[in-house]
Amino acid sequence: MSVLPYLKPTTRQRAGRWTSYAIGVVLLIVLVAIPDWPTLQRQFMNPEVAAQMWPAIFTIALKNTLWLTFASFVLGMTLAVVLAVMKVAGGPLGWFAVAFIELFRGIPALLTIFSAAFVIPIAFNGFKLPGDRMGAAIIGLTLVTAAYGAEIIRAGIQAVPAGQLEAARSLGMTSGATTFWVVLPQAFRIVIPPVTNEFVMLLKDSSLVFIVGMGVFEKELTTFARDAVSMTGNATPMIMSAIAYLIVTLPLTYLVGLLEKKLDPKR
Repeated sequence: MSVLPYLKPTTRQRAGRWTSYAIGVVLLIVLVAIPDWPTLQRQFMNPEVAAQMWPAIFTIALKNTLWLTFASFVLGMTLAVVLAVMKVAGGPLGWFAVAFIELFRGIPALLTIFSAAFVIPIAFNGFKLPGDRMGAAIIGLTLVTAAYGAEIIRAGIQAVPAGQLEAARSLGMTSGATTFWVVLPQAFRIVIPPVTNEFVMLLKDSSLVFIVGMGVFEKELTTFARDAVSMTGNATPMIMSAIAYLIVTLPLTYLVGLLEKKLDPKR
């Protein structure tokens, strides 16, 4: 029989913790000892290849990634508010909102971007969206953001206590005024953490616009890195791209954690 059941709880916890440390150290040693580090450095962390990407990876690729993300986020969340209010209101407008949300949540974001860039021009006799390829990419990401954001905001609206609506109505406020001045401000406060998390997801989804075929000065991080890999025959550009993403996403992820703690009503 195991002797652990006869140990004090604190002793068992300490033993389990030190066992985990020991296993982690062994795994770390194995991971450090086994790989062929010279080959890894040459293929994935080549300083000469990395130098060729500087500073364009930040002045062009990262700048375009942030521009795509911010533009799509602002447009998408604006549309998301409208869709969320329509869905909560119900009726024909609510049915339209449900259809929109389910459609763009149900198909891959890659197909949405592809449709905005290629299907729409073909379907409407060569019609091009404003901004050409960059505009098509923003529209595709906007539609996806709106679908997911609408569900987040809808949950926030429905989380507002019913007493708030009754109090507003008792003061003579109309349904529209109640929604705009009472419900939405409180809903926004509730959904700040998940909306921030949606921004992080959108930042990574911006890598899907490679399918549009951006120009030299329109490339976002993934397209920029992919083309650099093709030119150099080395995977270092992909690692550089990953680092650039982390420079943005890690602070944002930390911010989401802080917001969740600050806005947690149980704290």
